Amino acid sequence: MTRRPLAISAALSLLVAVGVLAVATPASAANLLANPGFETGTLSPWSCTGGLGSVVGTPVRSGTKALQAAASASDNAKCSQTVAVQPNTAYALTGWVRGNYVYLGVDGGASTWTPGAAAYTQLTVNFTTGASQTSVVVYTHGWYGQGTYFADDVSLDGPGGTGVPGVPGNPSVGTITNSSIALSWGASSGTVTGYRVYEGTTVRATVTGTSTTITGLATCSAHSYTVAAYNATGESAKTSAATATTTGCTSVPPTPGGLTVGTIANTSIALSWNASSGATGYRVYEGTTVRATVTGTSTTITGLAACSAHTYTVAAYNASGESAKSGGVSATTTGCTTVPATPSGLTVTGTTNTAVSLSWSASSGATGYRVYEGSTQVASGSGTTATISGLGTCSAHAYTVAAYNASGESAKSGAVSATTTGCVNTGLPKHALIGYLHASFANGSGYMRMADVPSSWDIINLAFGEPTSATSGDIRFRQCPVAECPNVESEADFIAAIRAKQAQGKKVLISIGGANGQVQLTSTAARDTFVSSVSAIIDKYGLNGLDIDFEGHSLYLNAGDGDIRNPTTPVVVNLISALRTLKARYGSGFVLTMAPETFFVQLGYQFYGGTCSGCDNRAGSYLPVIYALRNDITVLHVQDYNSGPIMGLDNQYHNMGAADFHIAMTDMLAAGFPVANTGVTFPALREDQIAFGVPAAVSAGGGYTTPAQVQQAVNCLVKNQNCGGYTLRGGTSPDFRGLMTWSINWDRYYNWEFSNSHEPFLNSLP
Repeated sequence: MTRRPLAISAALSLLVAVGVLAVATPASAANLLANPGFETGTLSPWSCTGGLGSVVGTPVRSGTKALQAAASASDNAKCSQTVAVQPNTAYALTGWVRGNYVYLGVDGGASTWTPGAAAYTQLTVNFTTGASQTSVVVYTHGWYGQGTYFADDVSLDGPGGTGVPGVPGNPSVGTITNSSIALSWGASSGTVTGYRVYEGTTVRATVTGTSTTITGLATCSAHSYTVAAYNATGESAKTSAATATTTGCTSVPPTPGGLTVGTIANTSIALSWNASSGATGYRVYEGTTVRATVTGTSTTITGLAACSAHTYTVAAYNASGESAKSGGVSATTTGCTTVPATPSGLTVTGTTNTAVSLSWSASSGATGYRVYEGSTQVASGSGTTATISGLGTCSAHAYTVAAYNASGESAKSGAVSATTTGCVNTGLPKHALIGYLHASFANGSGYMRMADVPSSWDIINLAFGEPTSATSGDIRFRQCPVAECPNVESEADFIAAIRAKQAQGKKVLISIGGANGQVQLTSTAARDTFVSSVSAIIDKYGLNGLDIDFEGHSLYLNAGDGDIRNPTTPVVVNLISALRTLKARYGSGFVLTMAPETFFVQLGYQFYGGTCSGCDNRAGSYLPVIYALRNDITVLHVQDYNSGPIMGLDNQYHNMGAADFHIAMTDMLAAGFPVANTGVTFPALREDQIAFGVPAAVSAGGGYTTPAQVQQAVNCLVKNQNCGGYTLRGGTSPDFRGLMTWSINWDRYYNWEFSNSHEPFLNSLP
């Protein structure tokens, strides 16, 4: 229901009559309000209910700013400010307002209003403060459902009140006796009526000066004091604490020995210990919490939960203080049943396009089993089989199983991996050699004609298609100019060479981006231009698909974009949409590869740009793209080069240029990993989707790895051999797709070391 104001005459008679006396003029003429015309550009120190107020530049009554507030059906958009005033004093509140049903008034006192003002209209409220009143809340507000109002040049005329005093100087300890502690402190700024000395929240003394002595204390007792100043308006914040112990202590007793556990029941544990000379009592601790205080050398801790674990220590005390705590003893109350053993024999028993079936051996004492994918429970039941359904076609999964009973859950079993059926045959060999061809530039390695690329290369990525501007989405590809590449072939010969490679079963893709090609699809218009311009390149040259090599600042995450499954940053959302459109346009045979740097993928285990504070917002920004297209990506070959140290799933940093880097980085894709500070897990990719990239030679990029080290890494990933102490979290990957390099040109420049070493090696793998 929409609320409406009462009749004007009735409302005014009520509002003016509430707790105030009408006066003709204020006691003086000084505006006590801060930011009265909102010229600071912010609301402070005004506050508006419901977040409905803001500062605007038009319409204004004077200056350049005014208040705008939008009353809703449930909130009158009240904007208020608290001001110090003097008791028994006359004040005049004025303000200029505009809009329907706008009010000006004082909390608990008078107010006035206008039913409608098309232009700024002045409202005035005169009032007198109460006998002990030291502050007042002034306000303006609209009326429910009446929409936006404006206010400007609000003024409260009259003498200012007194604020609370400043914080006193920190107290210092003076003379200490068996029963007293003397304190002194620095004076507070402002008007001070007196000082209160606190021990905790208890006032121990109230004085008008800056020193006092706290008396009546126990011998050898510890104390901690703070001081606050006060006046009629209120009390200051407290100082830092000063601590002291009264004199008259005797020796602290020695630490008790012989702490022993006695009778244990479902809800209690009995303890005993040896006496300490000079002790007047003993305290039994669980951690830092006192569980019992006794004068003897034994006690029983009661009220415990059945089958709960506890660790206790004991300390002796007397008037001089408390001994050090004894060594701990541990015990668990009775009433437990045994946690079942970890299930064994987890096996994949079947797959379909949308489901994976599992079985495992029974665990004695188990009342049920839970099946997990990562940290997410995907099935539970009392039997030793489960079928996980509703999965994507040709999607990769890794599962573990745990047994449970009333006592708890076992550790999880080792993982098994499975891929649903329905995968499309891409025409690639099981283990492929992938390289980039400098098609639009020469670089220091020289230009190579397409016809001269050896047949050892299974995927040839044409480098690069680049945008006309960073945010246009308009991708252009041209062959290397003759001035830069004197031996460049004609366009007709270039296209004919592509057809010849395809006839040999090779895949030729256009690679978009590269180190110099920043592509930011910030709008849907850029997205659509990206789709149409990339399609034009693919169609013109008859290419097999697309490689995404977005580097630099092409991808990033806006603050708060913290779920890889549901990204919100436009450059990410639009890229996903564009790639899905291209995939749908060209069908199941479309080859889609990606070559992100480790910064954009594996770094997401430690830092995620949408959630981390103070880190680079590009960290992990490829993850939502890979996640969204995980069933469409043909090969993901992360650039294991030009990288800083990256933490692997062993929580150790790995450095590029050696086998362990490739093992750890690739295992993260095979196992999946939790994305930092999001509570979301990046799921494992299929084995056949995973490759890794290395420079072809030392001149091609940082992180060159010798052929022996590269092949050690592949043997570890494929066969779990020679892993150098690293344990594969994702298990072996016999369908590991292969190796990528930058670049074919650099490989030729260095006498084909990369392809001559790795092509026969990949072909020899099972």
